Amino acid sequence: MANNPLTDIFRVKDLRNRILFTVFVLIIFRLGANLPIPGVNINALRLYMAAQETTGTVGITDYLDFFAGGAFRNFSIFMLGIMPYISMSIIMQLLLLVFPKLKKISEEEGGRKKISKITRYGTVAVCLIQGFAVTAYIDQIPDALTMGRLAYTFIGILTVTAGTIFLMWLGEQITQRGIGNGISMIIFAGIVSRIPYSLYAVITAIRSGELNPVFVIVIFVMFVVVVTLVVYEQQGQRKIPVHYAKRVVGRKVYGAQNTYIPFKINPSGVIPVIFASSVLIFPLQIAQNLGAQINWLSRFASWLRPRGLPYVISYTLLIIFFAYFYTQVTLNPLEIARNIRENGGSIPGIRSEKMEMYLSCILNRIVLPGAIFLAFIAVIPTLVQTWFQFPRSIAMLMGGTSLLIMVGVDLDTMSQIEGHLRMHHHEGLVRRGKLRSRNL
Repeated sequence: MANNPLTDIFRVKDLRNRILFTVFVLIIFRLGANLPIPGVNINALRLYMAAQETTGTVGITDYLDFFAGGAFRNFSIFMLGIMPYISMSIIMQLLLLVFPKLKKISEEEGGRKKISKITRYGTVAVCLIQGFAVTAYIDQIPDALTMGRLAYTFIGILTVTAGTIFLMWLGEQITQRGIGNGISMIIFAGIVSRIPYSLYAVITAIRSGELNPVFVIVIFVMFVVVVTLVVYEQQGQRKIPVHYAKRVVGRKVYGAQNTYIPFKINPSGVIPVIFASSVLIFPLQIAQNLGAQINWLSRFASWLRPRGLPYVISYTLLIIFFAYFYTQVTLNPLEIARNIRENGGSIPGIRSEKMEMYLSCILNRIVLPGAIFLAFIAVIPTLVQTWFQFPRSIAMLMGGTSLLIMVGVDLDTMSQIEGHLRMHHHEGLVRRGKLRSRNL
């Protein structure tokens, strides 16, 4: 009798412990998302947020709250989420490209630890800036404070900064001791936690007559189609054949070998979407929360509001840029070609000195359509759902950004579970013991 893959997961002790540890950490994250900052009047906060929901006011606040899993709306200790760390990681990656000395440090022994330490310190600085911005938002809420404004600002900045640093640490623990990428899992958990509330909002809108049930069915069918397209895109790859000739290492003779290099259509996965969201959120968060005191910041926040045309265009261009940027960081054609030559390999029909040019050409041909498709999926569903006048909560949940993150993180986590099962001689989660890829 064939074993049940779900049963096999809990039969493997190491995998079971990793999954349970990940669930435990995500529960801590969800509890912290509902723990408010000291000095905030919860009743006044809830009344204000309910009024905003009733009037249909849309801004970056709703966007921030969605990716923080409701933590922003609750003014919780995790209201900044993990985005400051992602913003600092982007800055550090750009600095590595701009400054050769910094790049050289990262390649030395122990260099990665030094870069990681700098990133952590930089995250604290970003948190302090964003923390001041979000504490200023309290001025827009009547009777929201139970302590002095100065004391609240000081305590609030320290609290949200400590909350983000703690989230960063939790993410690292998931990566080391749990399953999946820790940072992505925290973002994933924040998005998924909004599903019950979003479904309730749809049911309420249908009952009140605000939504046509036919439109709801059409949107959910589109949702399934988009998920299917995302899965195909994430799994698609181009295989570059590589031939290794016979070689002698010491007293051993290694025979010829034919293998391939798998280049995915979207090598960077969901990273461009997360990076693009983080880059746009950082200035918008400051502009939105300080806009009440500074007029030009208020106008900027209104101009670059989520789902507005300038925002959509900027978002699309940033996704394409980060798709290329992250691919060059992780898949450098020069390093790949050098490794092939050093191991006595060759690509059939390609001269050795032109190997870099060939690999670069292949990557460019793959990444461009993959990045455009990624941007299309990230933008189009949200626009279509806005035309159908869906509630904001369900529109953002079914929008391309959240879909790409959920599907990307899910596929990555499944791949890791698959690897653990195969390592312990189990069949895996899907037929033939491996996640299928679409070959080009």
